[in-house]
Amino acid sequence: MTATIIITFCALLLVAYIFDLTSTKTKVPSVILLLVLGWLLQELTTFLGIKVPDFTTTLPVLGSVGLILIVLDGSMELDFNKSKLKLISKSFLGSLFSIFAIAFAIAWLFYMIDDQSFNSALVNAIPISIISSAIAIPSSRNMSRRHREFIVYDTSFSDIVGVIFFTFVAMSTKYTLGAFVDFGLELLLMVVISTIATVGLSFLLSKLDHHIKFIPIILLVILIYSIAEFYHLPALIFILLFGISIGNLDKLKRISILNSLDTGSLDKEVTRFREITSEATFLIRSLFFLMFGFLVETSEILNADSLQWAFCIVGVILIIRALQLKLTGQKIFPLVFIAPRGLITILLFLTISPLDKIGFVNQNLILQIVVITTLIMMIGTLSPNKEQELKKNI
Repeated sequence: MTATIIITFCALLLVAYIFDLTSTKTKVPSVILLLVLGWLLQELTTFLGIKVPDFTTTLPVLGSVGLILIVLDGSMELDFNKSKLKLISKSFLGSLFSIFAIAFAIAWLFYMIDDQSFNSALVNAIPISIISSAIAIPSSRNMSRRHREFIVYDTSFSDIVGVIFFTFVAMSTKYTLGAFVDFGLELLLMVVISTIATVGLSFLLSKLDHHIKFIPIILLVILIYSIAEFYHLPALIFILLFGISIGNLDKLKRISILNSLDTGSLDKEVTRFREITSEATFLIRSLFFLMFGFLVETSEILNADSLQWAFCIVGVILIIRALQLKLTGQKIFPLVFIAPRGLITILLFLTISPLDKIGFVNQNLILQIVVITTLIMMIGTLSPNKEQELKKNI
């Protein structure tokens, strides 16, 4: 039995790796293939009468670890220098506008047809407003450099702003001045904690000479995040600051406390750390989507009632996405199609309190939105417009 489980997981993850390798050539996002593979596996086990453990409680845990690794991996990719300040500021403001506009537009729709409060409607809408950097960034590999850079910053900021916005709304019942002050103080506290932890982890990364050093650091990162989450602090700020700091060490050499570090040696260690983090992210992300696909029921995917809502919501997303691109001076095509929803959307949906749940905003609606937005991205990246832009910028 043990051997069968090991063989199954190894085979599935190798297939997931093949999906990732071939996605740039086939233009089919690996997340779609992973969901389909998970669903087919469920159908096969049902047909053969094979008993499988209940993964329902495992999924949120796997998703939380995946969220940490995805944001850490994405934040280490953010290169901050003066030449990119304009792009960074436009990307941040654009993401901010998009998150708030989509969240409030969809929340208004939910509020109009449900008896729940507007706050509950907003809690359910925010996860849908977040672009999945884990899906969007790999899908932009064949696009022009200018478009790739925009997608990296835009989707990374979308993840970060979206999760912080969700944390604030989920923890607040009234939007008073006191609530904003408290949240501001919590953000400030997390910045202080993040700064101390980042310096400490950087020293560990630089000074540890044991042959095992990267896994303990990743575990410490997850531990600090989890402790902050336990005390209801905006823990993602720590992941963001830590990732940005070690990804931009060459810009931090002037800080006196870092002078004792051998930054040349540390750069090599950071490169290795990024490689291990990327591979761990691939592993957790693949397992999450395989497991999520496995838990999906066929009737949920084809549910006509939720499918109508899914198309309506995707329409709102695309309209506001086009407006965001127009306001930030970006070309609408093909970037308007690069707005997939994914792991963070699913994870935040799973963490919504039962008191804030809205009946028709269920797992099948979320899955349909993820699939539709990912398919639109896939079709959009196949457009001739993309190919022409690529040739112009090579």
